[in-house]
Amino acid sequence: MEKKKLNIHFAPLQGYTDHIYRNAHNAIFGGVDTYYTPFVRIERDDFRSRELRDIDPENNEGVALIPQLIATTAAEMDRICDMLVAKGYDKADINMGCPFPMIARKAKGSGILAFPEKVSELMDVVKKRTDITFSVKMRLGWETAEESVALVDILNSAPLSQIAIHARLGKQQYKGEVDMKGFEYLLNNLTHPVIYNGDITTVEQIYELQEKYPNLAGIMIGRGLLANPALGYEYKNDVKLSAIEMKKKVKELHNNVFAHYSEYLQGDKQILEKMKHFWEYFTNDLEKRTRKKIEKAGKILNYEAAIALAFSQWGKVVKEDNDSDDSFEE
Repeated sequence: MEKKKLNIHFAPLQGYTDHIYRNAHNAIFGGVDTYYTPFVRIERDDFRSRELRDIDPENNEGVALIPQLIATTAAEMDRICDMLVAKGYDKADINMGCPFPMIARKAKGSGILAFPEKVSELMDVVKKRTDITFSVKMRLGWETAEESVALVDILNSAPLSQIAIHARLGKQQYKGEVDMKGFEYLLNNLTHPVIYNGDITTVEQIYELQEKYPNLAGIMIGRGLLANPALGYEYKNDVKLSAIEMKKKVKELHNNVFAHYSEYLQGDKQILEKMKHFWEYFTNDLEKRTRKKIEKAGKILNYEAAIALAFSQWGKVVKEDNDSDDSFEE
């Protein structure tokens, strides 16, 4: 009997997985059950227009989407929820995982995990509101895994649909090993469905987690799907795309994203800033010199020449070490 497939969730990454990328990925690769928006916040007592535009239902037609919010007080969270309901949403994901220090220092994202009273305040909103179904994305803590242990009863008391756990501390960002013992404690003690997140790059890893943790509710992948956009599709369909098929689909994905950014943004600088993000996780398929050409392209014509070279090299290069990672998964 074939084992049931886990749900695949595409984690939000600020600056990468906006509605243009999500729409293109969903249409060309698929294999994802739920996409999440980068978090919506209140800043200087107002919403950011680009974040409102990104969650606009008209910009996300045909995509199974859950907007993510970030807040540190009940008042903030209520105000964001009111806006989401006005836009027609009845689901929201609460960000308690962002490791970016500028966010965490404000007791938001993974920074809130050290403050049980603040987490409790947000869970009170969850209990109070009947117009939205809430989920949580979190880390094991900011400073220590004991921080999440102290939150188990608080989280269990709220009617959450699921909890996605990135098995690292916030202060680690994306460095060091994942803490599977810390993850296992939460998996075994939370009463909500639990989703695993952290360092998933192959279909084999998904099966290994499914085998090891039979009660796992799903897998959330961020950077792994940017590096291999076919990961969810290959898992769901039990196939492995050939190098030629992969190159064709990635080229289609790139051209779709490039065309929409060219319509949506103004000027070479804005367009190239977004398109250079597209290539950051494909380092194993490009020569170093070609990556530099893409990074340094200041004009659309130069960029187009660089990507033509990139696709001519696709799949022919052995991966070089590259430890830089300026993005943050939320």
